[in-house]
Amino acid sequence: MTRRTAGAAAAAAVLCAALVTGCGGGSDDSGKPSDATPSATTPAPSSSELAELNKLVDDAESAVNRADSDADANG
Repeated sequence: MTRRTAGAAAAAAVLCAALVTGCGGGSDDSGKPSDATPSATTPAPSSSELAELNKLVDDAESAVNRADSDADANG
């Protein structure tokens, strides 16, 4: 696997984790998988939650850019 591919895979994993966390997937506080399906009446995420998700996405994009830069430098 090249560095670019590894960087892209890492960025994709971070993005998926952010989306699962932000969309209510994963597990509840007890560690058990959540069976509840979010409904249309579920409140929107708070501004701090959105800011955290945006930071995760920005970090993932930065990782991809660093991987691209490294790949270009290595030819």
